[in-house]
Amino acid sequence: MNAETASHPQGEMSRTEPAEFVEQAARAFGIPGVTVGVWADGRETFVSHGVTSLDNPLPVDEHTLFQVGSATKTFTAVALMRLVADGRVDLDAPVRRYVPELVLADEKAADTITVMNLLNHTSGLGWNIVVDTGDGDDALAAFVGKLADLEVIGRPGARPSYSQAAYNLLGRVLENVTGLTYEKAVSSLLFEPLGLANSFFGTADVMTRRFAVGHNADEDGNLAVAKEWRLTRANNPGGGLASTAADVLAWARFQLGDGLSENGERLLPAELLHRMREQTAELRGSNLGDGFGICWFLRDVDGLRTIEHGGSANGQFVELLIAPERNFAVVAMSNAGPNGIPFNRAAVRWALEHYLGVVDKDPEPLPYDVVRAREVVGAFDNDVMTLTVADDEAALTIAVTIKPEVRESADFEMPADYEPAALGLLPGDGGGDEFIVTAGGLRGQRGFFTRDASGTVVGIDLGGRIFNRVPSSSA
Repeated sequence: MNAETASHPQGEMSRTEPAEFVEQAARAFGIPGVTVGVWADGRETFVSHGVTSLDNPLPVDEHTLFQVGSATKTFTAVALMRLVADGRVDLDAPVRRYVPELVLADEKAADTITVMNLLNHTSGLGWNIVVDTGDGDDALAAFVGKLADLEVIGRPGARPSYSQAAYNLLGRVLENVTGLTYEKAVSSLLFEPLGLANSFFGTADVMTRRFAVGHNADEDGNLAVAKEWRLTRANNPGGGLASTAADVLAWARFQLGDGLSENGERLLPAELLHRMREQTAELRGSNLGDGFGICWFLRDVDGLRTIEHGGSANGQFVELLIAPERNFAVVAMSNAGPNGIPFNRAAVRWALEHYLGVVDKDPEPLPYDVVRAREVVGAFDNDVMTLTVADDEAALTIAVTIKPEVRESADFEMPADYEPAALGLLPGDGGGDEFIVTAGGLRGQRGFFTRDASGTVVGIDLGGRIFNRVPSSSA
């Protein structure tokens, strides 16, 4: 699939053929290597373009390994649900039943966070702690031992806020219940019975096969290979999987089924698999979805119900969308930032329109309003990142940066920052407090500002994550 989608009038995208669309879109977004897979009308279609690396180029195809980032969470969640089906884990039980060693900054939260709270991002845990606990089999145990340093940002169950740490903690649940390492547990519970022979966590497994490397733009806008290929082992449950378009599409087909593998082995009862698509928490003002199921983002696209999950690593990106009622799925993978996310979104939208006649488009922002603009400008942060909303007296912009002290303390290369890009406020009941990013690598990302009882803006949500306003004296 390919095309300079921004220049296509609505409806013309669907008439572009897959190979033409992919090539045009990859070139338009400046992505070295992409691959797109579609399951429609009972058959698979794969289209790829470009190379694995600008430094050491090999052709990309559907069997090329990409880092799938947070899409790994869907595997962690389903592996956990297999233990639920076997009666070994209770979704409503406190996490401490399975991870008794858990210590958090808030002892009450440590006692009350449930397995479901972790699965649907309502745990109240902050996003993550940036720490390398090594590549040994004790990496997750050591990570959990440091969770007392993680901010607890809300009461468990009160509202969703996307948390990497929550899924890494779920990985420890898998380890303690199965007696296996997280990686071996997922392999035995999912990869082996589903025949996902090209899905790996270990660098040693990947390096003997064809794999993509990430690329990031330098200060001059030129792409350079991202030297840190993967993050730490402790981050595997939340985002450490390397897989192929072929394997991810096979994974999607399992989600479309009734819990049986292709050889007839029962992995999950159909009702438990389908329960993962039912809303458990509502999301506001997010392009990611209208709510969470069990792990999955749930979204209504032009009247079509979908389940989705994306992921990003260091210069690598994936987007997976599944439409159960139409027996349809699409996966897009790309290997460059900042435009990997917009490319993937364009590819998914093209597939929806081309195969299903479903149009997914962004809402139109309101005209610039200087009074509202002054209310929302400022710096907002969480434990790892800072969002800066600025007003140039003609438009709002938003920048997303990793905190300098986090970069300096990390002993591995971290993903590139997102430079300032245009942001527009949206109409609606929120009185203009919902917004959309209209340019740059975060184009199409939506979120909202939150206010205190006096009406002052005190926070911002973006990517399903909460960021609190930084006091002006320390901004």
